[in-house]
Amino acid sequence: MDTTTPPVPAPRVVPQPDLAISTGTKKRGRKWSPFVLFVLVALVGALIGAVTVTQAGQRVNVLAVARDVPAGHALTDADLTVASFAEDPGLSPVRASERSSVVGRRATADLRRGGLLTLAQLTAGKSLGDDKQLVGVEVKRSQAPRDALVAGDQVLAVILPSDGAQSPNPPKGASSSGSGGEAASITATVVSVGQPDASGAYTVNLAVDPAQGAELAIKAAAKQVALVRNPRS
Repeated sequence: MDTTTPPVPAPRVVPQPDLAISTGTKKRGRKWSPFVLFVLVALVGALIGAVTVTQAGQRVNVLAVARDVPAGHALTDADLTVASFAEDPGLSPVRASERSSVVGRRATADLRRGGLLTLAQLTAGKSLGDDKQLVGVEVKRSQAPRDALVAGDQVLAVILPSDGAQSPNPPKGASSSGSGGEAASITATVVSVGQPDASGAYTVNLAVDPAQGAELAIKAAAKQVALVRNPRS
């Protein structure tokens, strides 16, 4: 009996595919086009701007001038419009909720369309009242305090002598500053002050007693009026 062990076949070697040699270079990421980057930067800038504006102050409704309004004109509802305004401690426009309280008040200076309305541009009262007359007096630069008259000021309208004439007698109801023929004066209240012209002359609207209105108008037409502001108290 043959006891020889048959030979064991050698294991089959499976060939492995060749691997690519690594160069140590990482795969590049996606490139952003310049247009996309520009859009992203613009969006971020707009967002920052919106946040800044929001934080700058709350917007409120205020009154603005709807059309040009001359000095001395009594405001009507049609002269006013509503504008949105970012609150600023340095500015004090009239709130839209106070509209009814300013209608009827007189402008102390010319108001331009689109400007914000402030209380400083208006007289304290709604009208002159039935016991006063309004007289426009044009004064030269040397005949009134420059940039010192505002609505509500009490002034003396001093009657000047005409060229080559003696000092005039006091008008009816006027007072004289002393004896010896010194110039007479009329007490008046400033209602509004106009803008100066090219020569520096400007018109001041004055409220006076009816007994003095005609006389003051005559002297004003003859350019014989100078204004002296009384102390403010």
